[in-house]
Amino acid sequence: MKPSELIYLDNNATTKVDPAVVEAMLPWLSSNYGNPSSVYRIGREANTAVELARTQVAELIGCEPQEIVFTSCGSESINSAILSALAVDPDQTHVITSAVEHSATMKLGEHLARRGHEVTWLPVDRDGHIDVAALADAIRDDTALVSLLWANNETGVIFPIEEIAAVCAERKVHLHMDAVQAVGKVPVDLKNAGIHYLSLSGHKLHCPKGVGALYVNRKARFAPWIRGSQENARRGGTQNVASVVGFGKAAELAKSHLDAEQVHVRAMRDRFEQAMLERVPGTAVNGDRKNRLPNTSNLSFDGIESEAALILLDERGICCSAGSACSSGSVNPSHVLKAMGRTNEQARGSLRFSFGRFNTEEEVDTAIREVESAVTKLRSMMPATGSPVLMAS
Repeated sequence: MKPSELIYLDNNATTKVDPAVVEAMLPWLSSNYGNPSSVYRIGREANTAVELARTQVAELIGCEPQEIVFTSCGSESINSAILSALAVDPDQTHVITSAVEHSATMKLGEHLARRGHEVTWLPVDRDGHIDVAALADAIRDDTALVSLLWANNETGVIFPIEEIAAVCAERKVHLHMDAVQAVGKVPVDLKNAGIHYLSLSGHKLHCPKGVGALYVNRKARFAPWIRGSQENARRGGTQNVASVVGFGKAAELAKSHLDAEQVHVRAMRDRFEQAMLERVPGTAVNGDRKNRLPNTSNLSFDGIESEAALILLDERGICCSAGSACSSGSVNPSHVLKAMGRTNEQARGSLRFSFGRFNTEEEVDTAIREVESAVTKLRSMMPATGSPVLMAS
């Protein structure tokens, strides 16, 4: 099946590159090959392009251009923020995060704990929310950083950002938000937001993979993870000019489309989700249905295994996921859904559908029919115990 024939409903994993982004990048992959740190003309032109992209990204999230540091991806940005906070003051050794974070934060937290740091993992309720009072109680004199998701990558649940920032400001502790899934889907304005670091990634915004950014508040202390002279000595390594330019263009497009996209994408998501609830018995929504990203629907289907469902839906041209793309291939149930109190069976029977700018109403119609059919088929194949034996449709 050709990519053009697929119905792509996994936009939280990555997004289709916007043709306008490709067009903006092409000159920087061919004739405009200068190093942005060089002083001759083609180097200066490359530097000008990087700085324009920095302004475009800053305008998307409401900060100053000099507060943007370009990185290779969201995971690098997350790691840089957390490691910086621990490096600037050796006496601050405690980190607070949650039990439903992206694997970049989870794996780093586990690594830090093995190296002697104390990490507090805040629990969540069945809707996927943390208790802000519990966050306040967890902050200590040696807390270096609070690092939390803006919006969950599996369920789309949005944390109470203003309340979290207020608690951190009152307790005088730095705050990092992983906004990789949020930026471009919901408004993000960092002016007077009380956030010190914020991570974002280009390939969630219809830009190619391999470029991200870290917002570093101009008043926040910062210790670089990758040392060098680039990015005002905050991230070493020659900039990936073409991808940075693409990121800037993608940010510009995201800002211009934000309001209309929220309406369009939410309408498709809601229509699909409601159809599943009405037409497929034993279907439930995982997470808060109100306070979440407009594009994300995480559904639990009784009596199926998500791995078998993904194979069958792939044969039918439907792309979705069983959770984070960074944990695909794992036989373990989603740590996010488990932290929300779901059973192993419920977690293993859950699928994430995430919609985007390039989806159409016709695709939603087809997806409704195919997912309903696939779930029905899988249930008919399910023995009394164990998993279905899946054969090609």
